Amino acid sequence: MLNFTDVTEFILLGLTSRPEFQPLFFVVFLLVYIVTLIANIGMILLIRISPQLNSPMYFFLSHLSFADTLENLVAEIKTISYPGCIVQCFFFIAFVHVEVFILAVMAFDRYMAIGSPLLYSSRMSRTICIWLISFPYIYGFFISLISTLSTHGLYFCGNIEINHFYCADPALIKMACAGNSVKEYIMRTLAGLNFSYSLLVIIVSYVFILIAILRMSSAEGRKKAFSTCGSHLTAVTIFYGTLFFTYLRSPTEESVEQGKMVAVFYTTVIPMLNPMIYSLQNKDVKEAMSKTKKT
Repeated sequence: MLNFTDVTEFILLGLTSRPEFQPLFFVVFLLVYIVTLIANIGMILLIRISPQLNSPMYFFLSHLSFADTLENLVAEIKTISYPGCIVQCFFFIAFVHVEVFILAVMAFDRYMAIGSPLLYSSRMSRTICIWLISFPYIYGFFISLISTLSTHGLYFCGNIEINHFYCADPALIKMACAGNSVKEYIMRTLAGLNFSYSLLVIIVSYVFILIAILRMSSAEGRKKAFSTCGSHLTAVTIFYGTLFFTYLRSPTEESVEQGKMVAVFYTTVIPMLNPMIYSLQNKDVKEAMSKTKKT
């Protein structure tokens, strides 16, 4: 029996074992990564240099882009060492939790802006925003540490082939021959609790947002309020849908294979789409981009 510390290297089987598709996937994912990095770094810089984007909403959005950028910098290679696998597990889990709680913070921010517009500036001061954005990072990395440490209880019995394109918990649990029940329980419990808690904050925030919007007498005000929430709701729906599909099911050969396809969305496609979702549906961002081009 080889436990996790006895294994020196893992082989990542990748998205597909068919060699004729590998050059195509390489080109496609290379382009996706380039677009993701440019779009997210561009969004961060745009928010930093544009005065009209100097508000809590865009402060939180810049951190969402930052988390997306770092998540995409984790290398995806054919073989990976034991320490590399541990580090990769840690950062993927950490930034997934950072992103879900940033989305929750952004929902709370939208509630404060729409529900109490006159008190928004005082209640969402710079100090409060820093406290709010610190929680996803501190808590996300803490949860990731617990989850990653639990991987040491897995036994692989000589099997070192990971049916995934990165060190993912479901794939590691499926390939293990012992210790996987405890690891699966920890993974599903942490994912279920944290995804549900953060989603609950979003749902409650949007219930109060909806109540505040329905109380507005101006049709133009209601339209503007809905437009500011549309991009955030789009990002939440896509991101949470893929996460619940991946982490709340028992790892089986079928679910791990399907999980690879779903993982493409939350590791590559969603980080690329987030800046586009927020910029295409946001008037302030489009105006800031227009002014930046002119200067």
